[in-house]
Amino acid sequence: MSVEAADAANPQLALADTDINWDRLDKTRFHVIGAILFTAQSALIHPTAVVKTRMQVAGSAISQMNGFSVFRYIIRTDGVPGIFRGFGMSAIGSLPGRVLALTSLEVSKDMTLKYTQGLSMPEATRIGLANGVAGMVSNLVSCVYFVPVDVICQRLMVQGLPGTTPCNGPLDVVRNVIKAEGLRGLYRGFGLTAVYQTPASALWWGAYGAAQHMMWRSLGFRDDMEKKPSHVELVAVQATAGMLAGACSSVITTPIDTVKTRLQVIDDYGVGRPSVMKTAMALLKEDGWRGFYRGFGPRFLNMSFYGTTMIVTYELIKRLSLKQM
Repeated sequence: MSVEAADAANPQLALADTDINWDRLDKTRFHVIGAILFTAQSALIHPTAVVKTRMQVAGSAISQMNGFSVFRYIIRTDGVPGIFRGFGMSAIGSLPGRVLALTSLEVSKDMTLKYTQGLSMPEATRIGLANGVAGMVSNLVSCVYFVPVDVICQRLMVQGLPGTTPCNGPLDVVRNVIKAEGLRGLYRGFGLTAVYQTPASALWWGAYGAAQHMMWRSLGFRDDMEKKPSHVELVAVQATAGMLAGACSSVITTPIDTVKTRLQVIDDYGVGRPSVMKTAMALLKEDGWRGFYRGFGPRFLNMSFYGTTMIVTYELIKRLSLKQM
């Protein structure tokens, strides 16, 4: 990700300060520390996900309110536990998925960097490509695990709203879904998730890697191995690149995310099993084209904040997981 990776003559030395590759990590520490820190990071942004999900699914009374008003409404009606609905399932259920996602991300990025090392392309492009491929592979691998977890969490978030099935905890959600639709009910929205999240993930990680590379260059960190960034510079550059990548991604993907969320949690559309087209048409009928950007404010905040905190957490995990020399 960093500009020091541009030193093709000695790539391991070049990557030593601002990027840490897979072969330099203690894998056990990487996954244990990652599970702990990413759970804490998820707790920080979970309330914005609850607000966003309720705005996307609820009828006009809530969908016309701004994000802060919805937040206050949830606090008033459900108390603090209301803004953390589904968090327990998300935190515990996501642990195996994070192992899959982090491992496939690092391994595929490392392989792409090695295979493209001798190619004649700008270094920012090569790093962006490696991160983009890594994001795409990681998303495809983890989607198989995360979609059922997402379905369960979102159903818990929207309990009590029109069109949703009442459930009493994660196991009850699983029983109800399987009873009504079989195992495939847990994979509602899988195709849509894979189709939009895979290129979105590739775009996010590619933009992050390229942006960070260019920022390091603008700060003067080129091939001069004597000049090393301070800890403050390191965190600031990584956080800024993550925030920009998250903000851009939210603008592009919110309409599809709105359809995907409603598809996963609303059961009553009058006729048959919900489909992407049926869900989109129902949303269009309810609120016009602007309905596809329901919850955009909280999602923009969620993804921008997520991009910042996730990448700082991710890079910290890697620094804490370096093999002892």
